[in-house]
Formats: sequence, C-alpha cells, structure tokens
Amino acid sequence: MRKINTLTSMTGLALFFAVSVPAVLAAPQVVGYARAGEGYEDVKEADRVSEALYPQDPADSAYRAARTELNRSNYRSAAEMFARVYRQYPQSSYAAQSLYYQAFALYRNGRERDLREAQEALRELQRDYASSEVAKEEAEALLARIEGTLARGGDARAAERVTRSARVIVSDGAAQACESEEDEMRMAALNALLQMNSEQAIPILQRVLQDREADNACTIEMRRKAVFLLSQHLDEENVDIMLDVVQNDPDPDIRGQAVFWLSQVPGERTVSALEEIVLQSNDPELQEKAIFSLGQVGSERASQILRDYAMRDGAPVELRANAIFWLGQQGKGVNVRFLQEIYAETNEAEIKEKILFSVSQSGGSQNGEWLLGIASDTSEPMELRKKAMFWAGQAGVSVVEMASLYETMPDRELKEQIIFALSQQGDDEAVDKLLDIARSETDIELRKQAIFWLSQSDDPRVAEFLMEIIEGGE
Repeated sequence: MRKINTLTSMTGLALFFAVSVPAVLAAPQVVGYARAGEGYEDVKEADRVSEALYPQDPADSAYRAARTELNRSNYRSAAEMFARVYRQYPQSSYAAQSLYYQAFALYRNGRERDLREAQEALRELQRDYASSEVAKEEAEALLARIEGTLARGGDARAAERVTRSARVIVSDGAAQACESEEDEMRMAALNALLQMNSEQAIPILQRVLQDREADNACTIEMRRKAVFLLSQHLDEENVDIMLDVVQNDPDPDIRGQAVFWLSQVPGERTVSALEEIVLQSNDPELQEKAIFSLGQVGSERASQILRDYAMRDGAPVELRANAIFWLGQQGKGVNVRFLQEIYAETNEAEIKEKILFSVSQSGGSQNGEWLLGIASDTSEPMELRKKAMFWAGQAGVSVVEMASLYETMPDRELKEQIIFALSQQGDDEAVDKLLDIARSETDIELRKQAIFWLSQSDDPRVAEFLMEIIEGGE
C-alpha cells in the first residue's frame, strides 16, 4: 500500500480544494468531480468545446487541428500548434482558449522547462485576455496544478506557495462549513490524517465516511476531504470502501468524486465496480462518470463493457452516445470497426452522429473513406450526410477526394458542406478548388459560398481573384 509524504499530501489537498471550477484538465469542459483530479472533466469539457466551434473564424481549422493533436496525447506538437493559433490570430475567438490549451499540453508533457513555459503562457493569458472566462477561472486552477508538480520535483519556492495555499484553503473550508468549536476540532483532526500512515488513516476515514447527515455542511465537507485522503491510499484492497461511497453517500458530488478515484486503481476489481455502476445505478450522472472512467482504464474488458453498453436495448440514448464517444477516444482499431458496424444497424440519429464524430477522431485514410461513403449515400438523412462530410474533412480526406465528390454530387446542400470542408483544409490545393468553384460553378449561391470562404484565406491569389471580380464584373 502506498504512503504519501507531507508535501505531496498538502499539494494534493491544495489542488483538490482550489479547483472549484472545471479545469481540460478542465479543458475549460462541467460537473463537479474534476475537483478531485484531472480526468473526466478535462476530456469531457474537451468534447463540449470541440462541439462549440466557430466555423467562420479564420483560426478554426488550425485550432481544431491542435485539439486533435491534444486528444491524441501528442502534447509537444499540440502546444506548438496552439501557440501558432494565438500568435497568428490574436483577435480570434480561439486565442484565449489556445493559450490555455498550450499551457495544458505543456503541463501534460511534464518536463520542468515545459512547466515553466506553461506558467508563462498562463500569465500571458491572464494579462492579455483577462476578461475571458478561461482566464478568470480555469487558468488559476491549472497554475495551482503546475505549482504542485514543481513542488513535488523539489522547487522550494513552489513548495512554499503550495503549502501556504493549502493552509489557507483548509482554514477557510473549516470556517465556512464547521461553525461550532466541536466541528472545528473534528475538521482539524481530519486534516491531521495527512501526517499519518495508511494503516492508521484508513479505519478513521471509514468512520468519517459513514457519518452521512445529508443536511450537515460540516460532515459533507469532511466526507469530501475523506474521499480525497482515501484516494491517496487507494489500492485494490480499499476499492470496496470507495465503492460503498459511490453507492450510498447522499451527496452527488461526493459520489462523483469517488467514481473518478476508482478509475485510478488498476485491476479487474476496479473494472467490475465501474461496470456495476454503469449497469445497476439509477443515477444517470453517476453512470456517465463511470462510463468516462471505463474509457480511461483502457483495458480490453473495459472496452468490451463500453461496446456492450453502446448496443444495450433500453439504455438511455445519451449514455450510449457517451460510451461511443469514449470508445472513439481510445483510438483502437477494434473499436472503430465496431462503431462502423453498429452505424449500419441503428436508426437513432443521436447514436449515428456520435459514431461519425468518434470515427473521425481515430483518423486514417480508411476511416475518412468510410465517412465519405456515408456522405455519398443518398439513403442517409441529409443532416447525417453533411456531418459525415464535415468530419471526413477533419479525418484527413484529401482535397482530390472532396473535389471529386463535389463534381459528382447532385445535392446542393452537400455541395455547400464540401465547400466549407475545403475551406478548412488551409492548403494551396484546396484554394485552387475553391477558386475553380467560384469561377465556374453554375449555381450562383454556391459561387457566393466559395467566395465567402476564400475571403477568409490569406492566399495572395484570392485577393487577385476578388479584384478581377470587382473590376471585370465576373
């Protein structure tokens, strides 16, 4: 059983109580239990942000390419790509987010120089984009995490700042939640567990976790701390304690935190516990978090549980869609083949949409061709075909393939989508095709669409073309 030292514990406690807002970490994606550590909220938020795009923003394509690198854990290249976004497009709607994600990617890369660089990026974010939500909320949480990592690496100044922060947080938490002198002493005693070894701590933590007065703010606060402290001693022997919290604690935030920490313990007992939550819980939010946790475990059994749940008759569509999303994030070929197979079997639009997105996240020419096949299939609803076309462009389908589909496609709506997809490629070949459409397309509305998206390019040929139109009335 592992034991944590005082600095590690104080660092963890500071981060746990400091992160009061979702930090991907929170990648700036929602529910409360990312406070217990980075994970669900980080990636889940990333999902939400990736859905909330600004397609007309000139930085859109570059930003989404950087997010793809981040999702694939290519942290160094993701950091460089995010840096290019805000340097080239400082007025973009994505500028503040890009600074934040650059820092996050550097933080995840983990070397000391990366951590220092991440600090500088966050300070620049707070200085230059101070009014943005990400600067006001997520940046401070990520800075705290970076400080904690530097402290654990031996940075004396960072350790001092973290320790002071932890003391303030503990004091403030006790003052706000535990009003009586007796309650204050109980809180102080719980905090003292940070100094104890696990053999002494576990039985006391169990007793604290059993004190489940639903309307007592002090006992709720202590149980939250107890869950965090238990997580620092968690192994397969103690999984049942955390599972009992998941099943029986009356506070939904505490239950969610417990689910997150379960996912950090390797082993079949953990997978079984998470499977039990997914299949038997009546709490959709808890099930959603357990699905996330299974996606993070990454074992074949965990993936199979997600595949089975995605096909589960009678299960809520939203939860099935979440299972599909996390299968796609794992990037495994067996999962992609499974998703493509169930696409043909289901008639549920929400499930189909999530499959299209998840397949696109795996990249690869074969997956891009599969998406193009959906876009070309006239038996599919037009909205799904348009989404397939969009995600095919994000999956790396070539300009030649998109141009060929444009020439053979009779559907005007899909042609509009192809024009948009071409505009997001950002290379000379795509500009060539858009210029061709703008010059020779017989549908005036499609020509106007091509001209609009060309105007978002800084290719000098575009300026020349626009001048031709203005002077020659083309």
